[in-house]
Amino acid sequence: MDDKRHWAPSSASHSSFLPLFPSSSNVSSFFPPLSVIDKFDYVFAENGTVQYKNGQLVSKQAIQDHLGEELLQDLINFCLNYMALLKLPKKRGTFIEFRNGMLNISPIGRSCTPEERIEFSELDKKERIREKFVAALQREFAGKGLRFSRGGMISFDVFPEGWDKRYCLNVLDDERFDTIHFFGNETTPGGNDYEIYDDPRTVGHSVQSPQDTVQRCREIFFPERANEC
Repeated sequence: MDDKRHWAPSSASHSSFLPLFPSSSNVSSFFPPLSVIDKFDYVFAENGTVQYKNGQLVSKQAIQDHLGEELLQDLINFCLNYMALLKLPKKRGTFIEFRNGMLNISPIGRSCTPEERIEFSELDKKERIREKFVAALQREFAGKGLRFSRGGMISFDVFPEGWDKRYCLNVLDDERFDTIHFFGNETTPGGNDYEIYDDPRTVGHSVQSPQDTVQRCREIFFPERANEC
């Protein structure tokens, strides 16, 4: 590939390879408005259910339209009732974040501080808070067409079956890329990167941090820059 300028999230030169970092988050929650959308060829937010190409919105799904209001409210009410009974060292705010393609559930609340986030994450490793929560949801909503996956340090995602991060591959199948590389940190079963990491249409790379991701990209796409700090 001659033009390697687009090696960052969800971007590529058309005929060779695509480094892929589809996110489960809302783009506006972690990047300045339009910065990524304008800068890269492709942006796939919320597991790829919100899709941009060349700076333009291509498609956007709505979980409420897919599930229907009755099931959606049953799901939200169950989560609120479950979290109301949880006793944690700390609770903050934004326990359920409603996104276009999913619900993000956080027992501690997404408005916690970085220090509180780490504290909850360490407790979660010992007490399996999120794992038990997901197990309860799987029992309650068995056969309802819902999937649950762990993401990040403090939350998990709930979305319709088929709306995991492989969703973006449906768009890319028509673009004739030779190779699609995927980078993610939750690549074990139950993590929100697992399905696309394990998909035969991608070359999966398990990474531990943004710094690790940058280094792996340099090694794969820019070997002459692999030793740069």
